Amino acid sequence: MTDTTSTTTTSSTGTGSGSRPDAGVSTLKGRAGAEAPARTRGKTTVVDGVVAKIAGIAAREVPGIHDLGAGTARAFGAVRTRVPGAGGGGGGVTRGVKVEVGESQAAVDLVVLVEYGVSIVDVTGDVRDNVIGAVERMTGLEVVEVNISVDDVHLPGEEEAEDSEGGDGRVS
Repeated sequence: MTDTTSTTTTSSTGTGSGSRPDAGVSTLKGRAGAEAPARTRGKTTVVDGVVAKIAGIAAREVPGIHDLGAGTARAFGAVRTRVPGAGGGGGGVTRGVKVEVGESQAAVDLVVLVEYGVSIVDVTGDVRDNVIGAVERMTGLEVVEVNISVDDVHLPGEEEAEDSEGGDGRVS
């Protein structure tokens, strides 16, 4: 008996949906028929945003990564988390992450902020290892590349200085 498992996709590019109703979706199809194992009957759909979320979490787990996203995106994200009702809960997971999903493969682009003093080469290598492992393990897609742009270096005490400049945010 030959394995007829196939993987197909209906779109690629970005974490948002395009004009097509199936944009940003990878469909993994299993074998069909009564002789096929139950777990392979039917299809599994993986949306781009899921791959982006997995990649973002995996990148943040690596020691030496302070944050993801370019400076402007981080600033807006910080403001959004402080404003009640602004939707700051959880949306930052995919900040700094862009994915492209193909038939059976995915590519990931990350923008990172590293801690001062760490080896950027070592940290970005660890990020690649962690992102590839997490995405491949959880989605079954082959990750063909993880491109990393180091946008900034976080200096010790930098956040404390930014927080103290703004006071406690209350009207006096």
